[in-house]
Amino acid sequence: MPELPEVETVRRGLAELTLDVPILGGEVLYPKTVAYPLAPDEFISGLIGQSLQAWERRGKYLIGKLNPRGWLVVHLRMTGQLFWLSQDIPIAKHTRVRLFFESGQELRFVDQRTFGQMWWLPDQALLPELMPTLAGLGPEPLGPDFTVSYLAGKLQQPRKPIKNALLDQAMIAGVGNIYADEALFLAQIHPQARCCDLTPVQIQTLHQKIKAVLQLSLAVGGTTFNTFTSLEGINGNYGGQAWVYGRRKEPCRICQTPIQQIRLSGRSAHFCPQCQPVSGYEIFKN
Repeated sequence: MPELPEVETVRRGLAELTLDVPILGGEVLYPKTVAYPLAPDEFISGLIGQSLQAWERRGKYLIGKLNPRGWLVVHLRMTGQLFWLSQDIPIAKHTRVRLFFESGQELRFVDQRTFGQMWWLPDQALLPELMPTLAGLGPEPLGPDFTVSYLAGKLQQPRKPIKNALLDQAMIAGVGNIYADEALFLAQIHPQARCCDLTPVQIQTLHQKIKAVLQLSLAVGGTTFNTFTSLEGINGNYGGQAWVYGRRKEPCRICQTPIQQIRLSGRSAHFCPQCQPVSGYEIFKN
């Protein structure tokens, strides 16, 4: 699933290419992709004549401010992709929604596994009711509210594994499997370590590494492990320099110990058993 750096890369592309161009129409090829309004025709008609004034990102959500009213919201989920293309380019197999712009370009939503969604919200007051997950997101990890003291407070009580806690979007918005694994490796913390056992120094280090790995990935356009590309089809470059994620049985870049992979609550976790030792605290076992 695209995470903060990948979604932010797409947001920057949208902000560069799609603003201030009237939407002339569109086509919903897979109705379940449109989460609101439920009628595809109503979704398209609500966008006709509007133009995008700005794009924001909140966690893994893309939020387009429309003029004169409303918001276009997109969640890519596991395999969703947005492309800015000429309307005469043949339609790809898994194209779900097309939005036609006055410039002759279109915004295509391609989604192989069909978990991605789009919303047209005519009124912001609808957001808590229709999108409670978006309304309940925690602070942005690169924003001013994500402080060491905030992270320490959130980890003080939970007895669950730290990897699971980092995936909780209500605690930190936008961090997923890739960057949780990477940050834990750089902080030398085992993914099964209990939150409540982490020392203040470990929490401070983890806070720094979360920020550092996200900033690095942003600088190189995110990670392309499966289907993610930028709006113009360009792959992200972080994957080639990942420390542990996606490197099961490959040698650790620090100590040459083979990288291990385990499952935690149905999600994979990659780590180096030498660089992320379990000594000094209890771990949750599967």
